[in-house]
Amino acid sequence: MIAHTSLAVHDYPRAKDFYTRTLSPLGYRNNMEYGESAGFNDGENTDFWIASSTSTVPTHIAFRARNPQQVVAFHEAALAAGGRDNGPPGYRDYSPGYYAAFALDPEGNNIEAVWYDPAREKQSASGDTPVRLQEKADVT
Repeated sequence: MIAHTSLAVHDYPRAKDFYTRTLSPLGYRNNMEYGESAGFNDGENTDFWIASSTSTVPTHIAFRARNPQQVVAFHEAALAAGGRDNGPPGYRDYSPGYYAAFALDPEGNNIEAVWYDPAREKQSASGDTPVRLQEKADVT
């Protein structure tokens, strides 16, 4: 299990504002800062950080949502905070019950909120035949 992750950003003030606004619907709050690093806590753990850096690499990070309404609210908040749509809320064929939305942050990172629909996951788990997924998911 991953304890935390950190995302390198060029424009720290803009990124901090973006993630503060975008992650709020998922229950995250900016609760720690150290220099030009900010930590975000989901009520249990400060598991997501951003940090100013001169070198960045586009990254994909998915945040778990508790329900589909949080996925929709995340997507709306990301767009309102200056992100670009990279996939509206909806079911994906990555795995049964995979409900997600995607946005590109101002620096081009692909961020996602995902909720796993337990009813659809249960249906796939009850079959004798493995579920076939698409070979490559294009979410960049």
